[in-house]
Amino acid sequence: MSTVKTRTEKDQLGEVVLPENSLYGIHTARALENFHIAGTPSHPRLIQAYGQVKQACALVNQSVGALEQTKAEAIIQASGEMAAGSLTEFVQVDSLQGGAGTSLNMNVNEVIANRALVILGHKPGEYDIISPLDDVNKHQSTNDTYPTALKIAAIQLVRDLEESVVTLQESFQCKEKEFAHIVKVGRTQMQDAVLTTLGREFSAYAEAVSRDRWRIYKCEERLRVVNLGGTAIGTGLAAPKKFIFRVVDTLRELTGIGLARAENLIDATQNVDVFVEVSGILKALAATLLKISTDLRLLSSGPEAGLGEINLPARQAGSSIMPGKVNPVIPEAVSQAAMLVMGNDVVIAHAASMGSLELNPFQPLIAHCLLNNCDLLSRACGTLRVLCIDGIQANEDRCRRHVNSSTATATALVSKIGYDKVSELVRLAIEQKQTIRETAVKNGFVTKEEFNRLTSPEAVCKLGS
Repeated sequence: MSTVKTRTEKDQLGEVVLPENSLYGIHTARALENFHIAGTPSHPRLIQAYGQVKQACALVNQSVGALEQTKAEAIIQASGEMAAGSLTEFVQVDSLQGGAGTSLNMNVNEVIANRALVILGHKPGEYDIISPLDDVNKHQSTNDTYPTALKIAAIQLVRDLEESVVTLQESFQCKEKEFAHIVKVGRTQMQDAVLTTLGREFSAYAEAVSRDRWRIYKCEERLRVVNLGGTAIGTGLAAPKKFIFRVVDTLRELTGIGLARAENLIDATQNVDVFVEVSGILKALAATLLKISTDLRLLSSGPEAGLGEINLPARQAGSSIMPGKVNPVIPEAVSQAAMLVMGNDVVIAHAASMGSLELNPFQPLIAHCLLNNCDLLSRACGTLRVLCIDGIQANEDRCRRHVNSSTATATALVSKIGYDKVSELVRLAIEQKQTIRETAVKNGFVTKEEFNRLTSPEAVCKLGS
């Protein structure tokens, strides 16, 4: 019977037995015992960004002579592997953890230290050669590395999100052109109002998404100022000035992101309002997606007893009891993602407001919600575009029938025959149970040609009368 080889590590609380080749150590093991709340580890992009932070710190420590060459090179290589994502599986601590992110920082430190030891031909746990704290974490604190890594991860995910928003905007613009000739009834307060075109309706969606795209693009400016070098509370305790002045520049070169050291490191360490601001911008996109999804559900309602002016792509059977029913499942799913983003925004604001004195201990919750919101919105935009918008078809016959019968059409005749005559026209149409078109032509209010001209796409889209 084979036995698993182990190693024993010690801390101020006692000893923990670990598998001999485990890349994490005693601090991670204790965190794994303590935290099971979210049920998932930290976001992979946050872990990769942490690798970039550690790599930058090791490079600067090497350059200022604070790390011996061989040791530094091994730490730099291991950190690079984490930044590339090859060590993500070993960073396992729960995303919701006490200690303002200390458990994640220690998990990262231990994995990098032990991987560096392996690179140099040693066994994991030989911390007299490379220490997670004295070497990998040298001149750092959780309180400056965690928020810095979070901002890098957020910037990278926001960039991904912007790409998704751009392609969604383009999809709406394609439909704007495709539907430009289709006149339909415009509605206010859910009631018939005036005529418009289906293309104009989709142009409004494209424009709203375009504004969201611009807001999201500007997020990077808000996130690029970091407190790395401030260590515990922003005073730079235990870090030499050479390190403090170089480390952000090195990190900027590594990431390709225009990072800048905060002018007031005390402020940047204790206050996290920037995440509330960015979350609010993401919430604005969520509100846009929810509004558009609701409209799509209304416009496609029916298919016979509803508006039915557009046909959404049929994706799956809609009922286990009603044969032939097909539901607007994509807008429904996107709506749920949008609502979840809005809920997470409330959580982020609350967590930011709960900071106390020199530090906010609830940054892991902010990271959990903010990074997940980026993912939710990216996937929601992509799903809405690919599985819904690109495949929407106009029901031109239904739109035409609505135009011919709706009182909204009568409004288009006001400039020609006046308000009073239009009122009389509407009364007659109701009494005679005819369409507005039939009544207008039959009773001599306008000719067929005049009616067609006044209700044409060009006429209903013209600015003013």
